Amino acid sequence: MDEQSEKGTTSNPPSTPAADSRRRFRRRALFGLFAGVAGALGLAAWSRAHGGHGWRCGAAHRALDAEEAADRLGYMSERMLSHVNASVEQKAKVADVTKAALKELWPLREQHRAARTRAVELLAQPSIDREALEQLRATQLQLADAASRRVTQALADAAEVLTPEQRSQLAERWKWRMG
Repeated sequence: MDEQSEKGTTSNPPSTPAADSRRRFRRRALFGLFAGVAGALGLAAWSRAHGGHGWRCGAAHRALDAEEAADRLGYMSERMLSHVNASVEQKAKVADVTKAALKELWPLREQHRAARTRAVELLAQPSIDREALEQLRATQLQLADAASRRVTQALADAAEVLTPEQRSQLAERWKWRMG
């Protein structure tokens, strides 16, 4: 036996309150990390088992059909207008504006989706057809420009339905929501 073991001493120095505190903190932090990860994984598994898509809300991450999109747009418009005390007539006029815009924008959305599918097909070919890709890019820009013009028109039409005070209130709300 060596001298240290005979005397009952070990090579570890005596612990100090500060060292003990650090060890306890590390253990608690590690336990908290494991508990958080386990909880998150459990929540994701539960959500997936009950029809969800993990962290994402199912309805927000799937393609909506035209009717669902109209309902969602109507709900958002109604909610936005309720914050500025819009009258029933104003809400009805804005609803008409949004429905008309959606009716015109929906085919553009479908064209955009078809173009994305075509882009994947072009890029999967053995040889890259740069001319076809450029044509597709130009078409996508035209679709985006058409959609942007229609959305701007709808926003202006809806804004004309509201009073200047209501538009100011909405602008303040948008600034607040955008941070």
